Amino acid sequence: MSRYGDRPRSPEEEAGPTMTSREDARLGDDLILSVVTGSRAYGLDTEGSDTDRRGIFVAPTQDFWRLAKPPTHREGPLPEQFSWEVERFCVLALAANPTVLECLWSPLVEVSTPYGERLLGLREAFVSRRAHRTFARYADDQFRRLDPAAPRWKQAMHMIRLLLSGLHLVRHGEPLVRMDGFRDRLLAVRRGERPWAEVDAWRISLNAELAATPSVLPAEPDQEQVEEFLMDVRRGHL
Repeated sequence: MSRYGDRPRSPEEEAGPTMTSREDARLGDDLILSVVTGSRAYGLDTEGSDTDRRGIFVAPTQDFWRLAKPPTHREGPLPEQFSWEVERFCVLALAANPTVLECLWSPLVEVSTPYGERLLGLREAFVSRRAHRTFARYADDQFRRLDPAAPRWKQAMHMIRLLLSGLHLVRHGEPLVRMDGFRDRLLAVRRGERPWAEVDAWRISLNAELAATPSVLPAEPDQEQVEEFLMDVRRGHL
């Protein structure tokens, strides 16, 4: 199985802790936030589902003074674990990257330092009407990779899930991570129990809704607030 399954990926993928998992150094001592994403966060996990972890780490500020800059992301050390340096994460979130935005609304938080808590408190600053385009585009990318004659049903499920999440974001100001209300229908798609014509009709209907729904989101994200947070992080890691 692919490390990322068939869900959308980010570009890199193509006063203390709040949970005891923080005590496990394998998660990374420089993490300010680590969440579980993927099927377990969506409520779509089945027997044998992987545990996907996404995190945000902070590189020492002095490392940016060198010609060789710190990495913008890294994999591991745990299986299915991927983390972004905080600045890169903020850039992607401001651009309304669906994979990154959903991390801020994951119901399964394993690590959250004071900086992580502050980042979670800022999550509404990242969302904007850009999400109208990015969620639809990511779903369309999934669709274009599907072969109607032999669909990859897990990928088809995530395509629909992404449209449902984007539609909820446009209507309510936050992505829909937990898919409890759609679980049975989505898992039926994943198992290949729904004909392709039905799945495609659902996709077309959701796309039309997404295009026609007035957005409650601001035209632009609050970049000034995000930059203030990032500067505080840099000052705190001198």
